[in-house]
Amino acid sequence: MATRSQTAAVLLAGALALAACGSGGAPAPAAQSGGKTLVIDTSFDLKTADPGRTYEPTGLIVGKATYETLLTFDGGDVTKPVPALAESYELSKDGKVLTLKLKQGSTFADGSAITADDVVFSLTRVRDMKGTPSFLLDGVEIAKTDDSTITLTSEKPNAALPYILPNPALGILNSKVAKQNGATADAQDKAEQYLNANSAGSGPYQIESFNVSSQVVLKANPKYHGAKPAYEKVVIRNVEAATQKLNVQRGDSQVALNLSGDQVTNMPATLQVNKTASANVIFLLANQDSAISKTTTNAKFVEAVRKGVDYAGLLELAGEGSTQAPGVIPSQLLGALPADQAVKRDVEGAKAALAESGLSAPSVKLEYPTELTVNGLSFQPLAERIQANLKEVGITVDLQPAPVTTALDNYRNGKEEMGLWYWGPDYPDPSDYLAFLPGQTVGKRAGWQSGAAKDIEAAGEKAAAAIGDEARTEAYVDVQTKLNAAGPFVPLIQPSQNIVTAASVTGLEYHPVWTVDVADLGTK
Repeated sequence: MATRSQTAAVLLAGALALAACGSGGAPAPAAQSGGKTLVIDTSFDLKTADPGRTYEPTGLIVGKATYETLLTFDGGDVTKPVPALAESYELSKDGKVLTLKLKQGSTFADGSAITADDVVFSLTRVRDMKGTPSFLLDGVEIAKTDDSTITLTSEKPNAALPYILPNPALGILNSKVAKQNGATADAQDKAEQYLNANSAGSGPYQIESFNVSSQVVLKANPKYHGAKPAYEKVVIRNVEAATQKLNVQRGDSQVALNLSGDQVTNMPATLQVNKTASANVIFLLANQDSAISKTTTNAKFVEAVRKGVDYAGLLELAGEGSTQAPGVIPSQLLGALPADQAVKRDVEGAKAALAESGLSAPSVKLEYPTELTVNGLSFQPLAERIQANLKEVGITVDLQPAPVTTALDNYRNGKEEMGLWYWGPDYPDPSDYLAFLPGQTVGKRAGWQSGAAKDIEAAGEKAAAAIGDEARTEAYVDVQTKLNAAGPFVPLIQPSQNIVTAASVTGLEYHPVWTVDVADLGTK
């Protein structure tokens, strides 16, 4: 995801992989007595174990286990970064300089000390190697002030940076080992092959074996300087969802990560079902390019759609654990709109708005990807429900399902009259959702060009420059309130993230970036 436009493509491709992946590879060993081995079933979206190149969901699970970052989050709480390899951090008043003090006594898996030089090399490598996650540090200068101090200097105010640093892609490498195996911190870097077979980090686990199509085996790092993980070995297997359900029910695995709401109903009492709203927001877009549509560019038409959707009905389809999205920023993140600001269905209000639009019995095409699922939820039943909802208002919706590659091209190129899509966070900070503003990544996909809504754009600029939790929350709430009133997007729902575990597995907390921290499992 070197750019946000690529990010959406990778997210979508990842979701497609979740939907289409079959089980493969050799079976993992069953859990050993004493809880020494943990078996996790998931649908792989995995390309590499090199932290400088990984940005896929399964890769981030592996990266979180094998590498440490300067900052992290406490469990599933993404509203405040906390120290990890850095013992403290401070953002300058202008929001441009982040100063971090390294914790003393931290060591890599080979026993060598983690130094400021390792940090500078690792972060510079991510930025300059131009791998998928390099955009995380675009415009950021990385410098060593002294042996225990690092500064990250941004061109513009960057209050999001502390929320970006916990991403496992920014894990700190043992620079000496990495350089010996081809790491160069530029586009000529050749360390990936080594890092796919060996860990060069300081995390609670190391890689024992790594296969992008079948399974990854992690072993506990005997020299880990933090709390010892509960399991000596963790086996992460690539298994399709239906088989995940069977495996966890019969005890062949202890964790299933990719079950739909339907699949987790009527689970045996011996299993734990963790249902929580995911950080994915499913939304409608109405194209604002008059060359694409004379209908969707009508503000009153968009109002009619917003008021005509039956949000409660969509939640019924999505299942328990799902929640309505009041705005484009998901509920877990700083700056999310409170639930009481969510739009409620108003059929009469929708009909009145449509009458004011001057449009007579409008008909629009709604495009969406066919084989794509998000958290086990298909777009087809959602599209059908929206079609039925809007028919009651007087709007005819012509469903236009397409293979994900075709649908994605039309979406990214701004050619859809209406679209049904989703956005998952690149990092858990509200600034990632400025992509929905005019002239930005998602805005342009809706034909919404710079200058189209100057008050919303001004609100976005104010939010981007805001410093401090209180000021930022207020600014992002204002952006979303304005978007809901006059933007071309209709936030719909956050589908449920369903994780099933054996009763013996404790400490599980869903995380919107790395899904689950395997080192926490069994420790609480």
